[in-house]
Amino acid sequence: MMHEKKFFTTNLDVRFRDLDAMGHVNNAVFFTYFEQGRLDFFNSAVSAGAFPGFEFILAHISCDYLKPVTIDDRLTLQIRVGKIGRKSFNFSYAIVDRTDANCIYATGESVNMMKSLKAEPPSTLILAFVGLDTEQMADNS
Repeated sequence: MMHEKKFFTTNLDVRFRDLDAMGHVNNAVFFTYFEQGRLDFFNSAVSAGAFPGFEFILAHISCDYLKPVTIDDRLTLQIRVGKIGRKSFNFSYAIVDRTDANCIYATGESVNMMKSLKAEPPSTLILAFVGLDTEQMADNS
């Protein structure tokens, strides 16, 4: 569970199509859950007017699978903004049980790069949205 900083949460619905032959959510679907979380995060921020025209690409993503997810599990995705550099920013993810955030199914991390190398992420807006201190902003990347 993410305690050290404020995080964004969104609920996830396990669909029948997410399951493999063993009745568990397929490992590739976890990346789709992370993608849905990023979309919800930015839609929430954009609705507040924070990120108009903000374009980025996914440079790297990883997932650590800690516990199988089944169709009956009710999930919440926690997203935290990590390092923010001049051309990139990181997200950390935790998929947890909706009623018990100490039950962690998976964790992950992504490195996101600005689509245009001339652009910079709107770090002050990201920091304001998630309530991080500006002193945590990285000098490079």
